[in-house]
Amino acid sequence: MHRADKTPRNLCLALVVLLAAGIIMPNWLTFLATVSIAKGMVVVGLIVLMRTGLVSFGQGLYYCLGGYTVGIAGNYLGITDVVGILFLSVVVAGIVGAILGLLLCRYREIFFAMLTMAFSMILYGVLVKSDNLGSTDGFNVAHVSLFGWVPSSDGVSIVIYSLACMIAFLTAFFIHRYFQSGMGFAGDSIRENEIRVEYLGISPRRVIFYKYVLAAVVAAVGGSITALVAGHVDPEMAYWTTSGEFVFVALLGGTGHVAAAFIGAFLFELIRTVAFDLSPYTWQMILGITLLMVILFLPKGLWSLITAQRTGRG
Repeated sequence: MHRADKTPRNLCLALVVLLAAGIIMPNWLTFLATVSIAKGMVVVGLIVLMRTGLVSFGQGLYYCLGGYTVGIAGNYLGITDVVGILFLSVVVAGIVGAILGLLLCRYREIFFAMLTMAFSMILYGVLVKSDNLGSTDGFNVAHVSLFGWVPSSDGVSIVIYSLACMIAFLTAFFIHRYFQSGMGFAGDSIRENEIRVEYLGISPRRVIFYKYVLAAVVAAVGGSITALVAGHVDPEMAYWTTSGEFVFVALLGGTGHVAAAFIGAFLFELIRTVAFDLSPYTWQMILGITLLMVILFLPKGLWSLITAQRTGRG
């Protein structure tokens, strides 16, 4: 018997709960949740590629572009409206993603992964050498507004958090529908047998190109939200270790559902925060052990626990 798709309803419930929780959460948890949501959006885009059989170690490129777009827009272009800044981030990421996507859609497996990382490191190198953009230290982001209203310094965090929740909801809803569309299923088919997809008259390169641009745009929005809540940007956003974190989160949460990206991102940030507090010098080891345990016992990520529970009930 076909089960009704409950994901839209569950996403709506999650949005209401998160918005309500923002009213009572302490500032540190609001910040942690906002960063988690932002990085979860980057991971959602990464999952779009991973479902096609491609792993990008260069999503930090667009994550950084989104962040620097926020900083440049406010400090150099005089654009402080958060909606306008996010739109500008989408445009910048879309253009860069389309240009690079024309090349990257031709490559697969390790070649795709290494090329994406190479482009990200090129941006990192450019930013490090750019004295006008703060070089290795980066620079602070200007105070933002929302349709002309300028929130106070204490209230800006809850505004960014609420905006992040709503953007994440729209992104998750769209990507979920996308996975159920013909283009979404084409990605699964390319992963299983690309030659047969070509026999059906579908261009794998075109499918991968569109997915790459989509992942780029989503990553840039995540980087913009991170810059807005942190109030600072630096070249480390484009460094390969940042892109590696996104892959870590994707493996931690799993690729079975859009919600897995946000769950994995929140747990990653929580584990890192607690690990750093308990052991400032060996917190990376704790993260590594966590990933190792997930790979050994939950190779499909934490979302496989929910899937197994639903299967058992069925």
